[in-house]
Amino acid sequence: MNNLIKDSETKMKSSCDRLNSEYAAIQAGRANPAVLDKITVDYYGTPTPINQIAAVSISEARVLVIQPWDVSILNAVEKAIQKSDIGINPQSDGKLLRLIFPQLTEERRREISKEVSSMAENSKIAIRNIRRDAMDKLKIMKKNSEITEDEQKKGEKKIQDLTDKYCAEIEELCKVKTNQVMSM
Repeated sequence: MNNLIKDSETKMKSSCDRLNSEYAAIQAGRANPAVLDKITVDYYGTPTPINQIAAVSISEARVLVIQPWDVSILNAVEKAIQKSDIGINPQSDGKLLRLIFPQLTEERRREISKEVSSMAENSKIAIRNIRRDAMDKLKIMKKNSEITEDEQKKGEKKIQDLTDKYCAEIEELCKVKTNQVMSM
């Protein structure tokens, strides 16, 4: 039973971590290297993340600079960014690329806030699914006489406490990200 609870907690924590990394990749009007995390470039036949083939830095609040270590792949990096869904067209000077993040409009901020809320809700659904699976396993363990009814009730309470804890954490992450987006 303890393994079941630990396993459930690990899965719930990974849901929160995944949400946090998704939030990091959201454009909020500031230069953020995390927007490049999902973009890969064909580098000698291998799809390679941009941060492994170039120096990525923030030169100004809304400007991201990408300087490939091998200048010959500059065009490949530029094409990969253009094909991606980040919606920013890179500017090249032959040695490096600049991504200039546009100032957000009020309408776009609201859209991003809705997206942030939707992502949070999906994470909470994932956590509730983990809870449901754990509760079902506890019932099966009780039915198979592996645990007593008291142990089942204690296990269910622990699982519910974990669910409440991680749902509250997701709410807090959502609130912080929404405030960040709306205040830019």
